[in-house]
Amino acid sequence: MAEKVVLLSGGNPQIPKAYGDAPVQAYIAAMPGWKSGVWARLDTLIEKAVPGVAKAVKWNSPLYGPPGQGDEPTHWFLSIHCFDKYIKVAFFRGQSLDPVPPVASKSGDTRYFHIHEGDTVDEVAFADWVKQAATLPGEKM
Repeated sequence: MAEKVVLLSGGNPQIPKAYGDAPVQAYIAAMPGWKSGVWARLDTLIEKAVPGVAKAVKWNSPLYGPPGQGDEPTHWFLSIHCFDKYIKVAFFRGQSLDPVPPVASKSGDTRYFHIHEGDTVDEVAFADWVKQAATLPGEKM
């Protein structure tokens, strides 16, 4: 029997640090309520937009990076985090995307895209951001 995943503040799943698709899928499965289905769809969209995308969970957040970095990637273009009422998508070089994602960050280059329950995500625009982000220098973590 699988252990129940602890949900941290805001409903963010506590998943141990690990590389690859499996920990990201565990995170998605543990996302509460509507968030799991929405992010599962967008995770698939990311895989289609960036074939071979690198994945990991660090600091209880899934990270996505450009392919070709080996088993333990160090550079990332996108992460997500669960909050009570929304999913926060962080594009680490979002200031360089066209159009720029709508939510500003305290750090210069990062821009956010928030997804609330009932939102219709423009999947074509989202995939375009992902494709653009994957070609930019990633955030080293």
